[in-house]
Amino acid sequence: MDVFVARQPIFDRNQQVVAYELLYRARDEKHADIHDPDRATTDVCINTFMDIGLDRVTGQRRAYINLTRPFLLGEYPLPFHQDSVTLEVLEDVIPDAEMVAALSTLAGQGYEIALDDFIYREELEPLLRIAHIVKLDIRQLDDDGLRQHVSLLRPFEVRLLAEKVETREEFAKCMELGFDLFQGYFFCEPAVLRGKQAVPSRLATMHLLHKLNAPEFKFDELAQTISTDATLAYKLLRYINSAYFGLRRKVESIRHALVLLGQKNIRIWLNLIALSQLQDKGHELMLTTLTRAKMCELVAVLLRQDAEKDKYFLVGLFSSIDAFVDMPLEEIIESISLADDIVAGITHHSGPLGQVLNMVLHAERGDWGKMDMLGLSAAQITDTYLQSITWAGEMTQLLGE
Repeated sequence: MDVFVARQPIFDRNQQVVAYELLYRARDEKHADIHDPDRATTDVCINTFMDIGLDRVTGQRRAYINLTRPFLLGEYPLPFHQDSVTLEVLEDVIPDAEMVAALSTLAGQGYEIALDDFIYREELEPLLRIAHIVKLDIRQLDDDGLRQHVSLLRPFEVRLLAEKVETREEFAKCMELGFDLFQGYFFCEPAVLRGKQAVPSRLATMHLLHKLNAPEFKFDELAQTISTDATLAYKLLRYINSAYFGLRRKVESIRHALVLLGQKNIRIWLNLIALSQLQDKGHELMLTTLTRAKMCELVAVLLRQDAEKDKYFLVGLFSSIDAFVDMPLEEIIESISLADDIVAGITHHSGPLGQVLNMVLHAERGDWGKMDMLGLSAAQITDTYLQSITWAGEMTQLLGE
């Protein structure tokens, strides 16, 4: 069975990643009519854990997993340890005596229980007395409804997780209301803060300085190192696009930019960065961006676009550059001279580059129903995603992130 896998980070009040929600889907167009959705969902979960392995997807962090009724009632064994997962009870689970008893048993065994997409009803109170976490979808509740739910849940010993937080204002509001955990696109698409300096990773910069001082100056190795830090890449393109150089050619890859710049100017550029105030950007944002960039590149190869794979990588790398630079995406793109097809792919998700980026974003978020698979199989998409996660993890470890 072909299996899709995605992960979405869950953050604490300090904006640190504490867990991932794992999203699994099976796709077989020839057998789309599933008569037993509970059993199908359960089989997907079991097969995925056996075939892929939990550690490969989440590392050492906790995993949040949506489970159907048969799984919760013990019809199938749980293929993971209590310390590694949080069991999510879906909103359509019937809170009958059998379910209450099963969840109580799981909690007694040490499993953490979360109620997903929770909307308060009095009949759900037995579940609230067992659960450790309640997830509220802030898209389903207006301000009054959200405050009312927080008030209703205070008597219960549960932590509150805000789902689908997409703006800085929403994050601030949920912080004020006392939410403990947060999930959504806010951390990948933050609100605009104009005027803040784009700050690259200190360790990536030091690693690049080491490369520059090596006996043999190699453009390919430099390009690979710069590609591991979106802010370094942005600063490089800003530098090469300055009036000082007067270049009229549009950049198609990091390596292309380095060749245009030349060894002498690269040293000047990097020394300026090394002397500036360097700080580290969030590890998770860097990991997410590198995963996305690598998956765009791998998909390009599968689509027989090998000659253009650097363009696809750059589109993925710069797809969240506004999160690193804290400026509007359009303003950032205007300040650097990228090839027109790269700009279109990043800003409008148009053209072949944009189609691949759009597919990768859907895979990342678990929006499988909206995904254009571009003629690839489910297995190919899953494999490229897992390869990209592994590569991104190795690159950040190499740089000491």
